[in-house]
Amino acid sequence: MATQVKEAAFLRISAHLAERTDIASALEAVADEIAEVIPFTHADLCLKDRPGWLSSYEVGIRTRWSRARTRVDVSPIRDLITGKCDYMLCRDAMQDPRQTYDGAVSEPIFNHKLRSRVHVLMKVMGQPIGTLNISHSTPGLYDMDTVQRAQHVADALSPYFHALHTAERAQRVAQVGQEAQAREEGLRRGALELTQTLEQERQRIGMDLHDQTLADLTRLLREIATEAGPDRDHLTRRITEIIGDLRRIIDTAVPTLLDLFGFVHAVRVHLERAVGQQPIDIHVADETDGAPDRLDPTVRTALFRIAQEAINNAARHSGARRIAVRITPHGRSGLVMTVRDNGRGLPAELVRNSGLAHMRTRARLISADLDFLNEDGCTLRVRLEGAP
Repeated sequence: MATQVKEAAFLRISAHLAERTDIASALEAVADEIAEVIPFTHADLCLKDRPGWLSSYEVGIRTRWSRARTRVDVSPIRDLITGKCDYMLCRDAMQDPRQTYDGAVSEPIFNHKLRSRVHVLMKVMGQPIGTLNISHSTPGLYDMDTVQRAQHVADALSPYFHALHTAERAQRVAQVGQEAQAREEGLRRGALELTQTLEQERQRIGMDLHDQTLADLTRLLREIATEAGPDRDHLTRRITEIIGDLRRIIDTAVPTLLDLFGFVHAVRVHLERAVGQQPIDIHVADETDGAPDRLDPTVRTALFRIAQEAINNAARHSGARRIAVRITPHGRSGLVMTVRDNGRGLPAELVRNSGLAHMRTRARLISADLDFLNEDGCTLRVRLEGAP
């Protein structure tokens, strides 16, 4: 009678698997049938993934094994996967050095008291594709007969789960390829937009030099050429003004303050200049102990340009009485830069304008996340991830 029950269970396993298209639901579908053949508290499949790694799929209890891939060298079943044995049978895995060695990912064994354990290979065309692992909280429950039954179950499951796993990996590879292609296209467009922006900046600087500095020098030359030329004090004042204007144009084109005095100082100076004589309270705080100045120079410059654009928008369009720039830690070695004002927010046409688009482009080119909130004033947040 027991043999008939097991044969019926194997028939139902085949029927259930024929209806499934993903590994997790397929394993859930046959869990009851596996339990008829071998009672268990926890069961899982470990399937070979990329070289040296395993993917786990569980029923009965959810553990860390299925939440992330596991390296073979720290897996409790490494001896079976690496060919040191044909099966593994544990009377009490909590005391079995094959499964609880130093560095092994064996927390679930202790957390859920998985004492009795049996592990057998899953093969397709004679080649191992993974293991079937069955556990129970009762010690000494399994024996060699259990090993044989587990192998029969593994033989029945292997071709189905190998096909499903192959399909999932192919889908994952295709998705990664599509994402990489999308990122490459986004960077290409971003680089094109940034090139156009830089060209516009060069044109603007040229116009500033022509309309302001060159015009001032021309007027000064005319004054000097007259018979009643300007006195020394007037001449000194005019030349000083022209030098100041020229210095501002140069600082906008080349962030010399950034290189000479660091990120926070350069941001504070730009904020002071952008605000000018307006009655606006300004604040710059760095809570990262100088993290921006430890960035790659290209990344640091891009972050500074984003800060400049955000400060300019706040000073010119928000009507704010306070503008604050704050740099805070993020993760292990990342940072978050926030530019916040308490103004009326940016008009819709400015939200859509090229300035914000350029900030997003700069952020994308340095792999940063940029968020923009146009409520209760305006908040721009740039998040740079640190080392993985």
